[in-house]
Amino acid sequence: MITNMSRHLRSSALIFYFLLFTTFSAFAQNQHTVTGKVTDEQGTALEYATISFQSTTDPDKITGGITNPQGTFSIEVPAGNYDITVEFISFEPKKFTGRQINGDVNMGTITLGMAAGELEEVVVTAETTQVEVRLDKKIYNIGKDLTTAGGTVADALNNVPSVSVDIEGGISLRGNENVRILINGKPSAMAGFGNTDVLSQLPADAIERVEVITSPSARYDAEGTAGILNIILRKEKTLGFNGSVTARAGHPDQAGLSANVNLRTDKFNIFNTTGFRYFDAPGNSYSDTRYFEYIDEETGELVDPLDDRIIEDREIERLNRNFNTSLGFEYFITDMSSITATGFYRYGEDVDLTSNFSTVFREGSRALETTRRERQMEEDNSYQISLNYINKFDDSGHQLTADLQFEKDSETQNANIFETIDLNLTNDLPFYPREQTFTEESQKEYLAQIDYVRPIGEDAQFEAGYRGNFEEEVTDYELLLQNRDTQQMDRSALSNVFTYNENVNSLYSQYGNRFGDFSFLLGLRLENTQLKGDIQSNLSEEELEEEFGIPIETNFDNNYLGLFPTVNLIYEIGEMENITLGYNRRINRPRGWFINPFPSRASRTNIFQGNPNLQPAFSNAFDLGYLKRWKKLTFTSSVYYQHETDSFERVEQGSTSQDGTQVIRTIPINLATNTRIGAEAGLLYNPARWLRLNGSFNFFQFDTDGDYNGIDYSAKNTSYFGRFSSKVTLPWKIDWQTNAFYRGASEGAQTETQGLLSVDMAVSKELFNEKASLTLNVQDLLNSRKRESFTTTAFFERESEFQWRQRSIILSFTYRFNQQRREQDRQRRGNENNDEDMNGEGGEF
Repeated sequence: MITNMSRHLRSSALIFYFLLFTTFSAFAQNQHTVTGKVTDEQGTALEYATISFQSTTDPDKITGGITNPQGTFSIEVPAGNYDITVEFISFEPKKFTGRQINGDVNMGTITLGMAAGELEEVVVTAETTQVEVRLDKKIYNIGKDLTTAGGTVADALNNVPSVSVDIEGGISLRGNENVRILINGKPSAMAGFGNTDVLSQLPADAIERVEVITSPSARYDAEGTAGILNIILRKEKTLGFNGSVTARAGHPDQAGLSANVNLRTDKFNIFNTTGFRYFDAPGNSYSDTRYFEYIDEETGELVDPLDDRIIEDREIERLNRNFNTSLGFEYFITDMSSITATGFYRYGEDVDLTSNFSTVFREGSRALETTRRERQMEEDNSYQISLNYINKFDDSGHQLTADLQFEKDSETQNANIFETIDLNLTNDLPFYPREQTFTEESQKEYLAQIDYVRPIGEDAQFEAGYRGNFEEEVTDYELLLQNRDTQQMDRSALSNVFTYNENVNSLYSQYGNRFGDFSFLLGLRLENTQLKGDIQSNLSEEELEEEFGIPIETNFDNNYLGLFPTVNLIYEIGEMENITLGYNRRINRPRGWFINPFPSRASRTNIFQGNPNLQPAFSNAFDLGYLKRWKKLTFTSSVYYQHETDSFERVEQGSTSQDGTQVIRTIPINLATNTRIGAEAGLLYNPARWLRLNGSFNFFQFDTDGDYNGIDYSAKNTSYFGRFSSKVTLPWKIDWQTNAFYRGASEGAQTETQGLLSVDMAVSKELFNEKASLTLNVQDLLNSRKRESFTTTAFFERESEFQWRQRSIILSFTYRFNQQRREQDRQRRGNENNDEDMNGEGGEF
């Protein structure tokens, strides 16, 4: 981001430059004033363009200055002979070599032209959204999106084409949840080690851009059969001190304060994002389950369930407090090399109260009513330390980068569960013991990565690299149950310690070239995956299988060696039109919570448990894209096909607990195959300066084929989702934006899900000469973001509704200091990414 400086900070910057070059000035016998003005090709003054003077006799002696808001400069320079460079980000620099300064000099008006974009990309500009099409990805630069003002990273992702965030915070790409989330090109504690709930804690204004990688090249991890979402965080590239501060408040109760600040000189860059958030996020759910007679597979007898209907009405109160901060220091060793150290820390403290009101029917009449309350307290500490080194051998893209990263997450959860009988019209005297759970989770992850990029001539490029990810997750779970006779809290046999390791070593190489209007990028990645698990429990494997209904191996060590080829092609039909084609092979590794077999405790009748027998899924995918630009309209489209083997599928099974209660278990399994086909299209339309329209539509079909425990789970699911955004600029510097999202109905092997409509609306007013803005944002205006579904099996049918978060209203105030005016920001956004990437993924081809 390019910056506008206020007067008092402008003076501080000049003092800083004076001190920085004191040594050089001490040798000067005479000082002379060099003046001038810097503009773009339209004559617009460029504020904070840099003017540097490098001595031709001693290149280590450098001085310089910056332009003011009127684009003019006046710099004191010692007498001598200089090479003078005038620069402004995203503009072509101008150089004046061998200039003798022996008196005051007026350089007049210096005009800079916009820098040429990379040959293989097409840039489309709009204030709310901007897309770059490259060989292996689409890059969406986050514009001034009002509906995410005061919001979170998850809110911002929900406005990115091809991406959808469900009501529980789960992220999917083109309707597929098997998506890999990266931060700055790497797995990160900021993304919650795969738990996307953490993205609901990071402020949206920390994002610079989102890379949607549906056909990843070989330089990327092969994890995620749907593709990769790479979230690039802001890091200022402009000299000086600058940033923004945002305060927010809203309903349901929430308050927050966040800041993004940056200090950059010619030798170092310090950047920080810090935020605190307090919020109440109430939710609710409802389920109505009717049970059938069924035939016992072992005895062949007809079984009549004790309860023929159970209604559960659940209310969830969440009180969350979290703090996160990220601090980075980049040191420019030379003009061609730098080292960056970054630290991230997050602390969260949550108190959740879940009230589950159950009504049991027997023989068509209400027989039992209970209230189950779970009070859970959670504390989370995460930190990450990373070190990045980059060495550029020349200005053509020949470079070597190396990364080291360590992350640790510690989480404790303590819960008290009470269940009371409100009505009992049965002859039974049920006993619902008080429960206490104590969970300690720790996760460590180490990453080592090195990437080498070598251009070959003007149009070809070779890349190679190594990445190692080593992760250990330990879950120490203790369950205490009240003894009916003694009333004491006894340790349950379900208490356990589950240790899960995922170690991945990978090598890759890729080669790209361009022949006229045709470019290609071919790559091959070799990955060795080791998945290890160890369950320490008082129960034997036979007892665990009897308790959980699936065979469980308490100690496993699986190794997988895989080759993952990638092919990406692009053909430039013209300057405003191109076609892309991509192929890649991917892997989906089961995460820890999908492996851990010990079930949730929030409900006695509806539980989720992991499956330690899960194997990785593999997919082959093809993607064909087309882009066409006109003066005010941009059209993007693609069709895609994916075939996945051993795909994950959640199935629901009925069982009976020891006290005779009907229990529905949701278990992830490896189903045989899953074939996905789909098509998507997007439009960016700016018919007038005061109106910007943005829409996208995605249609897809999942064809699942497989069976489990003798039950056929084959199904064909056709669905779609679309979004529309309009932004209107009104008089008096007021902006009004409306975002609408609709996801169509879908049907799986067991469950039909109804369509969902969600509308967000926001209005913003610029203040203090556009240095500040006040935004009122209403998320889920219609309070309709609910999942309604109907499930049918051989044992039961269930109608359910779930709302993770209710409608919220947020008022936010943002103050920007030393940031450039909006017109310049719009001009340069499209080319800013041509500068050094922050993702550590090597060069861009």
